[in-house]
Order: sequence, then C-alpha cells, then structure tokens
Amino acid sequence: MSNTAAIGKTVKPTRPGSKTWGAIVQHKAFYAMLFLPLAYFAIFKYGPLVNAQIAFKDFMALDGVWKSPWVGFKNFGTFFSSIYFWELLRNTLVLSLGKLLIGLPMAVILALALNESSANKFKHFVQTVTYLPHFLSWVVMYGVLLLLLSPDEGLVNDIIKALGGQEVSFLQDPSWYPTIVILSDVWKEMGWSAIIYLAAMTGIDPGLYEAAEVEGATRLQRIRYITLPGIVDVIVTIALLRLGTILDAGFHQIFMTYSVPVYSVGDIIDTWVYRQGVLDFQFSLATAVGLFKGVLGLCLVWAFNKLSRRYLDSSLF
Repeated sequence: MSNTAAIGKTVKPTRPGSKTWGAIVQHKAFYAMLFLPLAYFAIFKYGPLVNAQIAFKDFMALDGVWKSPWVGFKNFGTFFSSIYFWELLRNTLVLSLGKLLIGLPMAVILALALNESSANKFKHFVQTVTYLPHFLSWVVMYGVLLLLLSPDEGLVNDIIKALGGQEVSFLQDPSWYPTIVILSDVWKEMGWSAIIYLAAMTGIDPGLYEAAEVEGATRLQRIRYITLPGIVDVIVTIALLRLGTILDAGFHQIFMTYSVPVYSVGDIIDTWVYRQGVLDFQFSLATAVGLFKGVLGLCLVWAFNKLSRRYLDSSLF
C-alpha cells in the first residue's frame, strides 16, 4: 500500500538555485563576514577600473572622464617611444627581480632556521627582530640607512675609515645604489615573509619527521626531503604573486632614497610616471602606463603558472 502511495505522488522538482541559496542560508554567518571585504574590493578596486578608459583618451579635467576625446593608443606610444623607456624598464626589472631572487630564498632560509631551532626564547626573539622592520615606513628606514651609510658619520664608513679605506657614498654611487636598494628591501621584508613559510611548515605531519629520524635521516636530509617538499606549493604561490607585480620595484623606497646622481640606475617606471603623469598633470599617460603594467603582470602570472603546473605539479589556479 505504501509503495503504491509513493508511486502515485509527484516529486516536486528542485529549482536550479535552491541548493545554492540553501547553502548560503545555512552558512549565513560566514557570508556576512565576507560582505565588507567584497564591498571594499568592489568599491575601491574594481569600481575605479571604469576610469581606466582615460588611458585611451586625452583626459581633460573640465570635460571629465566620459567627455574627454578618444586618442586610441597614443598615450601608450608616447611611453614606448620615450628615450627613457628601455632604461626605465631595465632598472625596474633589475631591482624587482633582484628583490625576488634574493628575498624569497632568504625568507625561506630564515623560516627553516627558525623552524629547526629548539631554543624557544631565542627563536621568538629573532623572529620579532626580523619582522619588526616590516612595520616601519620607508621614511624611517631611510633615516636608518643614513645612520649606517652616510659618508660623513655613517657607521659603515666609520669602520671603513678605521681600517684605512676611503669613505663611500653608497646612496649616491651608481655602482652601489642597486645593491643597497635590493638588500635594504630584503632586510625590511624578509622576516615578515618568513612567517608565511613558518605557518606552512606547521601543516606538515610530525610523523614524517619521526619516521625519518628513526630511519637515520640527518637534519639536512629531513629539511630536503620533508620540509621543502611540504612548503613548495606556498613558495610557488608567493613567487607567482610576486611575478604579477614584477614592474613594481617599490616606488616609496626609490622615491625616498634616490637622487640625481643615481637616476641612470635608480629611475624606475613608477618614479617616471610620478614626474610625467602627476607633476606634469599627464593623467592619461600615467593611466596608460599603469594599464600596461597590469596587463603584462597578468600575462606573466598566467605563463609561469602554466609552466609551474607542467614541471612542478603545483600552480596558483
């Protein structure tokens, strides 16, 4: 009887969005927490992209974004045909790649050293000292660099002169300036980046280390065969995200530290855009350069993500 009744009943079809809406209602607290971050990105990140159209216009403040005349790719051509283009591109890539190729391994090494340390108090002290510079602005960091590298009263030059050498103008010498920029950025950000890798290491199964120790593996072997493979996905993700901003060599740092004598090696795309686009009110040109950087960064992330997926079996998306 029950089977007959069941057969006679009609099953009410489920609407396509009902399951999704049910999941949202069930986890409404989590979606409520997402509201502010999503609103932030929608208002301050994606909303202003509408105004990126001035990259293809001769922007006139009185006419506004929508009424300014179209000029096509003229602003891009102005940037690419500039006599400083290749120099700017070279300086930007040298500084940005230097920070990536030196900073990323140094952060991983610091994280490995902290993870292997058994002295908890010393470990916490080193971790605090190394990530503290991240919270200092480049204005403060420039003051620290002056105290260390000033030709007259800098600590480094005092040591050089005490050893019989001649003082060096590190921040005004084109041969030294790129090195100072790269190393000071690594010093400032290394400790903060190491926190990410330390967090990834906590997710590795401790049983793997115990088994390796029983088998007679040395500490270096455990790092090589357990720790590094365990955080390789995080390393790849960080590297890919950094590649997306490869044309951002650090405007605030360069702006605070460079001067006319080091323009040939220190002038980057962002500082040139500041002078040409902001100080000279060429907003369309500045927007065109920013759009060029964004598109190039997107292409680099996509290309290296594909290579990473093929050869390292790890990718961002």
